[in-house]
Amino acid sequence: MYTLNERMETVDLGGSVTRKVLSYSENLMSCEMTFTKGAIGALHSHPHEQIGYVISGSFELEEENAGKQIIKAGDSYYIAPNVMHGVVALEDSKLLDIFTPMRKDFL
Repeated sequence: MYTLNERMETVDLGGSVTRKVLSYSENLMSCEMTFTKGAIGALHSHPHEQIGYVISGSFELEEENAGKQIIKAGDSYYIAPNVMHGVVALEDSKLLDIFTPMRKDFL
């Protein structure tokens, strides 16, 4: 399976955040998330495991029981299932988020 980014739908999530669902199967999903400076990914949790990679820019990442951490291009993070987490974009920024199992709510 090949996924050409330019052909994928960009979904406006509001608040200057967009999402593109990239390649996925029932067990795994990758998403490109774009934030403008100051945009907020509100605190939330979900039953999926999540690994994120900062493609560009920087964020303040908040994770339940771990506090806040500044992450920047090249950094990555892991979020366990059902753990509250969120971000604030410190500049125009982009993330690659990977979920297992796939996020049916994103389709």
